[in-house]
Amino acid sequence: MLLHEKLRSFDIILASASPRRRELLREAGIEYRLAPKFECDEIYPPTLSCEDVALFLSALKSHAYPYALAPGELLITADTTVLLDGEVLGKPHDEAEACEMLRRLSGREHSVITGVTLRSFERERSFAAGSKVRFAALTDEQIEHYVSHFKPMDKAGAYGIQEWIGYVGIESIEGSFYNVMGLPVQRLCRELECFVEALPECRLG
Repeated sequence: MLLHEKLRSFDIILASASPRRRELLREAGIEYRLAPKFECDEIYPPTLSCEDVALFLSALKSHAYPYALAPGELLITADTTVLLDGEVLGKPHDEAEACEMLRRLSGREHSVITGVTLRSFERERSFAAGSKVRFAALTDEQIEHYVSHFKPMDKAGAYGIQEWIGYVGIESIEGSFYNVMGLPVQRLCRELECFVEALPECRLG
């Protein structure tokens, strides 16, 4: 039985403001409903390894969900971080900071880690996937064009690999392309299959 058939008896809830995650989940054939917006202070301990930040934040978002999960409901939360020189590059606050981030990434390799948390009434599972991305050397003109026309202030590391900057600037990727977009789809499908198989028979409706 295919995964989307196994998930039909579950109420999948995606708690994410990212249109990219919504698109990826939909294109994978997974039916879901969007969680209503809720507040989550995305703050992590300063002593936490930068490699563990995405995993920590995905679980933090899951537990910030303000509604109790009923049997048959399955909540998905995720967080993506960009790592360079032992530092987490978050979402830029303005165009100047976005340009500065891209100048730092230019001509170099960085890591992208996405943490995902699956949680139901019965159990919880978190996992992380990593990819390595190398940018070619970017000119100031390219950087300024991208930032002014694509407004990447909602993206970790100030870029979206599926946008113009990815076509002209990405030299190589090691690992999942979709992970860099914000959701490691193949790994998620595998984890979902294991997750629902470990649950007791759900009783929706």
